[in-house]
Amino acid sequence: MTPLPDRFDNMARVIHAAPIGICVTDARGRFEMVNPAYCDFYGYREEELLGRPFTMVVPEANRAALQELHERFIAGDADEEVAREWEVHGKDGESRNILARAARVVDADGAVKKVTFVVDITERKGMEQRLEFLARHDELTGLLNRRAGLALLEEEIARSQRYATPLCVATCDLDHFKRVNDRHGHAAGDAVLREASSRMRSTLRQHDHLVRMGGEEFMVILPGISGNEAWRAMERLRLRLTATPRSSRR
Repeated sequence: MTPLPDRFDNMARVIHAAPIGICVTDARGRFEMVNPAYCDFYGYREEELLGRPFTMVVPEANRAALQELHERFIAGDADEEVAREWEVHGKDGESRNILARAARVVDADGAVKKVTFVVDITERKGMEQRLEFLARHDELTGLLNRRAGLALLEEEIARSQRYATPLCVATCDLDHFKRVNDRHGHAAGDAVLREASSRMRSTLRQHDHLVRMGGEEFMVILPGISGNEAWRAMERLRLRLTATPRSSRR
């Protein structure tokens, strides 16, 4: 266990000047010191944090688990805690993501403290989530993309065979879509695809699957219904699209 320097003021000055968020908590998990970077990140003033439990900056559902981890770390043998990613909330209620690492120290009076270093990874986490989404979804419409759709179709076929339940699959496209691009430009074509996708999605059942296969081509996966029911579902979809107002511009 690392003892704190006798000149605690020196450490306080270093913490205060650090460009990353740093907090010191006591054995109970109460804030004893927070630096300006920590306050700026969470949107609190120093006096709003000192003496309060550190769990106030994490979602309520995670507070008991975080408090338990804190107590185990304080009572354990390791002087450093493995860096972990956490979701936290600022004073404004907005969700953020951090990478936190902690060290256990003891002051001149023998009191155990926990020093936690916080790095903001919100932007990086958002990029990771965006890339994960785009790996399975079409960026323009938000629908499943071709690869993810075909993988889902294989899963639905296997489920249908395992439980002997009906499964219907349909493909469709937007008639004369090329004319939209040719006459009004690709921005108008993108708007048509987004609107058509939204209308198709709202017409289908919640557990049906709509996939953009490419261009103006779509696949619809309809689990648990007969061929006749699927035919009626697709007719409702067709009527929904034909009822969509269209611009008269040429």
